[in-house]
Amino acid sequence: MNAPAKHVGSVRLAELVASLSLATDLGRGQPMEHTIRQTVIALRLADSVGVGEDDRIATYYTGLLDSVYCHADAYEQAKWFGDDIALKADTYEADMESLRAMLLTIRRLGAGESGLDRARRIVAFPVSGWKDLNRFLHTHSALQAQFAARIGLPEVVCNALRHSYERWDGKGVPDGISAERVPIAARLVNLADLAEVYNRSGGVEAAREVARERSGGQLDPALVEVFCEQASGLLDGLNADTRWSNVIDAEPGLARVVGGTELDRVLEAMADLVDMKSPYMAGHSRGVANLASQAARGSGMPADDAVALRRAGFVHDLGRLGISNAIWDKPGPLTDAELERVRLHPYLTDRMLAGLSALGPVRRLAARHHERLDGSGYSGGLVGADLSPADRLLAAADVYHAMTESRPHRDALPPETAAAELRADVRAGRLDGDAANAVLKAAGQRVPARRDWPHGLTAREVEVLGLLARGGSNKGIARELFVTPKTVSSHVEHIYSKIDVSSRAAATLFATQHGLVGSFEPTRDS
Repeated sequence: MNAPAKHVGSVRLAELVASLSLATDLGRGQPMEHTIRQTVIALRLADSVGVGEDDRIATYYTGLLDSVYCHADAYEQAKWFGDDIALKADTYEADMESLRAMLLTIRRLGAGESGLDRARRIVAFPVSGWKDLNRFLHTHSALQAQFAARIGLPEVVCNALRHSYERWDGKGVPDGISAERVPIAARLVNLADLAEVYNRSGGVEAAREVARERSGGQLDPALVEVFCEQASGLLDGLNADTRWSNVIDAEPGLARVVGGTELDRVLEAMADLVDMKSPYMAGHSRGVANLASQAARGSGMPADDAVALRRAGFVHDLGRLGISNAIWDKPGPLTDAELERVRLHPYLTDRMLAGLSALGPVRRLAARHHERLDGSGYSGGLVGADLSPADRLLAAADVYHAMTESRPHRDALPPETAAAELRADVRAGRLDGDAANAVLKAAGQRVPARRDWPHGLTAREVEVLGLLARGGSNKGIARELFVTPKTVSSHVEHIYSKIDVSSRAAATLFATQHGLVGSFEPTRDS
């Protein structure tokens, strides 16, 4: 049996962010390391035009974090367009302000639906669909800037991320600023993003051509001119310069290291980000981390194992970002092909964390959270002899926590029913009995009912917010609470005002961070 996990000291923040960028790549329909390669191109171009050190730092982290929250409203994207990942991959085919982009968008409407349902989707789109698309970009820019601030990056980075969807011609979001008012880091990364995609598919001349086509619209003409003159050098040798160690060593200025509780805070921020993939998952990773670590402490596991389990809980579902919400949010049975995609997500988690040598024990735990004692799990098909006590405990915590959350095909199970199902898995030889008992003991320790809610929210508003975070419409929430849709609309308006957000995705993140969704929080003295 595997040895216990060893305690992790500290990790370069750049390594954590670069690992997260691999998830962003898959969520945008790009191969892993697209974002790393665009960052290298942007830094090379930054050096060519002589930007200062602060802007080099902003370029590096904007390159790695641009579009990191592009999945935040994948639930809504999938409702309109079917495969949310394919939709985002299409955005490279045409300037977003062009007629061709509009036609590509319309072509994807209702993908995968029957003829009548698709027709309804197309008819409804002009009324609310374009507004939704615009709102998506506002949400992405706001949340990625908040994420950068949350993990301690400087304001110059946050500002560039806040404006990474702005355009040279002023037709971008969120503020419609133009020309040199757009942060130089955002302008560099916008160009590098396109250059990487077109260079990969068509070579240097294809990259030059798309840059010239979008010069003065999406892109800064002065940067395009420099890029076109130096394209061969700027795009040469990317395979060598995008090796993991080279990318981390290329970090300008900060070279920041995080450890202890600071590392936990960064991993928790990553967990909250991942769980935005679907409203059914809001708070899941944070909840699994809390449950697994508390179960480990309660069962007398070494402190190092409890720490590793908490951190593995935070990152165990990173691989979910590489799979479409058309699968995750499907209310009916999955096809065999869809099940195979689902079975890939622990493997994708493993690959995304592969560069983090200091987090080796955490990576191994995270990659094994769907393995089972009888070999029926995935993605490695491991058996009991291969699985450590910590592996077994994380698997049990994930199963129990998931059962107490709603899913597209079922409602949340009451704790007693979930406990019975967990014990059934033990009897069937899939899960470990000691691990299951430790999880159930920890899960019985509930936080007392809260009386003071954050930001002045009322108990009713918290109830509405929880249903909204799970993807409920005003009509659906009204049916659930036996009130009118108008009353729900009023509640939502008050909630948005109190917590200062303007979208379901942002409200969901607030609810997750304040423990208002997700079924498990640790006890006060843990």
